[in-house]
Amino acid sequence: MPADLVLHNGRVFDGLAPHPTATAVAVAGGTISAIGTDAEVLAAAGPRTRVVDLRGRLVTPGFTDAHAHTFMGGIEALACNLEAHRGPAGVQRAVAAYAAGPGEGQDWITGAGWYKGDFDGGFPDARVLDAVAPHRPVYLINRDHHSAWVNTAALGRAGIDAHTPDPPDGRIDRRADGSASGILHEGAMALVARLLPPVTRAAVEAGILYGQRHLHALGVTGWQEAIIGEYAGYPDAAPAYRSLAASGRLTGRATGALWVPRALTVRDIPDLIEDFRERRRLNAEAGFPTSSAKIMVDGVPENRTAALLDPYEPVGCGCVAASDADRGPTYLPPEVLDAVVAALQAARFDLHLHAIGDRAVRTGLDAVAHARSVVPPDRSWRPRHTMAHVQLVHPDDVPRFGELAVTVNAQALWACSDEQMRSLTVPLIGEDRAQWQYPFASMVSGGAPLAMGSDWSVSDADPWQAIHVAVNRTHPDHPGVPPLVADEALTFQAALSAYTAGSARVTRSTAGLIREGLPADLAVLTVDPFGIDAADLHAVGVDVTIAGGRVVFER
Repeated sequence: MPADLVLHNGRVFDGLAPHPTATAVAVAGGTISAIGTDAEVLAAAGPRTRVVDLRGRLVTPGFTDAHAHTFMGGIEALACNLEAHRGPAGVQRAVAAYAAGPGEGQDWITGAGWYKGDFDGGFPDARVLDAVAPHRPVYLINRDHHSAWVNTAALGRAGIDAHTPDPPDGRIDRRADGSASGILHEGAMALVARLLPPVTRAAVEAGILYGQRHLHALGVTGWQEAIIGEYAGYPDAAPAYRSLAASGRLTGRATGALWVPRALTVRDIPDLIEDFRERRRLNAEAGFPTSSAKIMVDGVPENRTAALLDPYEPVGCGCVAASDADRGPTYLPPEVLDAVVAALQAARFDLHLHAIGDRAVRTGLDAVAHARSVVPPDRSWRPRHTMAHVQLVHPDDVPRFGELAVTVNAQALWACSDEQMRSLTVPLIGEDRAQWQYPFASMVSGGAPLAMGSDWSVSDADPWQAIHVAVNRTHPDHPGVPPLVADEALTFQAALSAYTAGSARVTRSTAGLIREGLPADLAVLTVDPFGIDAADLHAVGVDVTIAGGRVVFER
């Protein structure tokens, strides 16, 4: 059968390494039909074949984002999007413009994307929002989705005052006089989020389609939704994904991780497993695989909810000395975590663990080890458990990733000394522990599988920004800042392989490699990055993205 598309006169990275001889790839019927020299592959062209001259550019497998919040990112981009607005004045301008424009006539002003590094201590006050929205309630999720900023009107609607207790899985930020400041951390977000107008199916579908376009423009052809279930005011996105898959509008190879509620008890586990099995069946039949389960072991260090082995440094809390009680929470008690991890593995679910603090990393690895010890081996199915973020890893736990075959799901863009790292994170964990951050090279050398994801819209979805940091350990915007633990830098080939083959593997995608007979999910880059300086990796882009043999983006 003649090829539908031929890419020639370039180089080929097959997902693991540069192909030693191939200069061309052919696509037919949605799959890769030939790989070889120009002469070999061009022979497959027919009169209707589209032939693209790569002019020396590199073709790679399409990127797979192993940890993204695609539908949330799309919804937020279509609401009051604060991503490009910096500091109090920038947020005020954006909120005022949204209130007078797209949000006019609505009761609530909702949005996301503000950056902790723009504010003293990381967190602003409700009064900043009161200045531009004194009467309408405002709810703005921060960039990492672990805190929300609300105004006084929203606090009033929710009945939050100086006497409101913190929920078990969250915290209400308070001023010196005890009054609520307008910042709600983790589970406390729900105190206001439950009052928001419901997010409609149409809005979720629009968010997915926006996110899909955004990711395709960056060469991303597959992703895992890191939370499928009700969370922080968002609904379960699975019905929208099923609808888009059925209508043919879902062009990306999307998968999902079913959300395990933080209020789970041991008694709830049998019902959870039964519910997850049914949802997995329903979603798979519609073309949206959800064979992973998402467990948030802890939070993030900047709001002191990352779980640490030793206490936080006594800064920004009114403390005079470190307190043993100030080590951050693990959201599920160890006995619950052990039980649900074992039950999920027995039911053939891959685990997708959020773990940032060193105690959370250890607790998560302990749960995986426990499951291995109590769940009988299954010869026809092997788990592909992954741990996302892995920011702070005690040296004793580094080799355990390889020993337990837990994939490191790296958000490599974070592994640098950016503004937030310097002004918020390191003061809270101290200089000594800061040297334990993101030990990617050590974990890989210990045999750990590696995948990569962006955590978009928490951070930039562009794989090349993350690859740049993985290789250089510096942020492209701050090239003069010393690298963060330079010895933990990855090779360029390892980073590129992680974002293609590694991420596809851990999400059980059939793509991720350039092999004959596999899905034609491909990205044509703007250059051959193997021929440029590592300091320029952030400037690499994508000219063409192909998903299932179909061109879904072209510059």
